[in-house]
Amino acid sequence: MTSLDSDAIVPLANKLHPGTDAGKIRAYLAEMFNFPTYHCFGLWQDEKLVAMSNGWITVRFYSGKQLEVDNVIVDPDLRSKGVGKFFFTCIQDWANQHDCKTIELNTYVQNSKSHKFYFNEGYAILGFHFQKML
Repeated sequence: MTSLDSDAIVPLANKLHPGTDAGKIRAYLAEMFNFPTYHCFGLWQDEKLVAMSNGWITVRFYSGKQLEVDNVIVDPDLRSKGVGKFFFTCIQDWANQHDCKTIELNTYVQNSKSHKFYFNEGYAILGFHFQKML
């Protein structure tokens, strides 16, 4: 997807972060699209964006070249219908084509449904994610 798809991305992203102003999401997207290692993945169905994720190519000592995905969202009306599984298969295919050695992600501690999904897809918990507000 491109920054031109922001009109489709913002409403879906806002479902992931409903307390965040849509204008702020749009501004963050514009900034993200300027990074050379940023990629935006989208799954369209009947001309409607039904799943999206941000992705970043990085290189880490412990894994080599990796795709780190974040802000993963599947339209709530389509969850548990195979859409997420298909979407992640597409993302994994893309990562393989770009010589990534791993796909990594963070998910919120309270989001137990996502934990089950990622475990079923072969992901393992490696550690804790820490944040310090500045």
